[in-house]
Formats: sequence, structure tokens, C-alpha cells
Amino acid sequence: MGGKHGKYVYVRRNDGVYVKVRVLKSRSDEDPEKYIPLPFKTKNPPPTFKVLKEEELPDEAREKLYAI
Repeated sequence: MGGKHGKYVYVRRNDGVYVKVRVLKSRSDEDPEKYIPLPFKTKNPPPTFKVLKEEELPDEAREKLYAI
């Protein structure tokens, strides 16, 4: 099972680690609560998942990526 519905994405942090993030489609793109980081991180994300850069997220959501 992959990320074909866009429910989960991987976000590449500046240190090269990818963090799995839950995306809530009902929220606006500027809302930091749209992105919920999960306690999964990896060096190689699965090829079926969409990968976002850290700069594409709001500032408040970026801070949560480094708490993991």
C-alpha cells in the first residue's frame, strides 16, 4: 500500500532525513494544523509517496518536524 491518495507525504528536512506527515485535506494550505508529523523518519522514502521540501510548509509546521 502506498501514498496514492495523498493522505500521507514525506517531508525532507534540511539535515537529509525524511519525516512522514499526515495531510488534512479539509484545511487551507497556510494552516499549520494541516500537517501532522508522525513518529516515523527514514533516509529513503518509499517511491510511491509524494515528497515535499521543508520550505513548502508553514513555519509552525516546520518546527514540529524537528521535535521527532
